Amino acid sequence: MDENILGLVAGAITSVAMLPQLIKVLKEKDVKDLSLVMILTLISGLSLWVWYGFLKDELPIILSNAFAVLVNICLLISYIIYRKK
Repeated sequence: MDENILGLVAGAITSVAMLPQLIKVLKEKDVKDLSLVMILTLISGLSLWVWYGFLKDELPIILSNAFAVLVNICLLISYIIYRKK
């Protein structure tokens, strides 16, 4: 198997891991069970992976982590909008 295909498949699977959480938050408009620290940590770490992917010119790393950053940014925006004050 081509290592780029393997990287893309692995990245796609791990990148969609937060989609069910985002969908649940958007449906229920409830973020009480989310950790802001976890979301911020994920965004930071994933952003560093994207940067690393650019430095190494590795498309699977760039694409999968960039998608995961976008999902987690959407989760962060949802957290800000739906949190109880």
